[in-house]
Amino acid sequence: MKLPDSLRDRFKNPLGILIPESQANKSNIQKHLSENSYLITVGDRTTEKMIDFGLIPSLQIIDNQEKRVKREPAKHDSRYTELACNNPTAEITPQSIDMIKKAFVSKAPVRLIVTGEEDLLVIPVCIHAPENSIVMYGQPNEGLVIVKVTPEIRNKTQRLLDLME
Repeated sequence: MKLPDSLRDRFKNPLGILIPESQANKSNIQKHLSENSYLITVGDRTTEKMIDFGLIPSLQIIDNQEKRVKREPAKHDSRYTELACNNPTAEITPQSIDMIKKAFVSKAPVRLIVTGEEDLLVIPVCIHAPENSIVMYGQPNEGLVIVKVTPEIRNKTQRLLDLME
């Protein structure tokens, strides 16, 4: 499924709470987590930041790029399950959705390495994430978005997915 140019602006609005970059520290992030949160990160910098804070995401989705520039892979704990998929820029492929679903039934932590771009994968993640999930991703040049997966978020992201071609 491709994101038509006419919808790009709708996809730029944060799905959850935006914590400005200057305030995206461990204590401000922990305020949004419960003891048994299933933590999901989408993006290399976000993933690395959580690992640096000692908050190991159960699912980490990375593409080894930051703002479309190649970078070193995000730091990791060597004990994770690795999955991979192809997902071109401005698309969500059926393979990506399948790998996200597989990640949720695999032994955590899981790192999904995307060839292409992972940005839009926040959408299927919010649709398929387990109850008690918290999704985090970067809002370019603004900060960190924290999304608590609720029925409302599932519905909203499903509607966004349905708008894609």
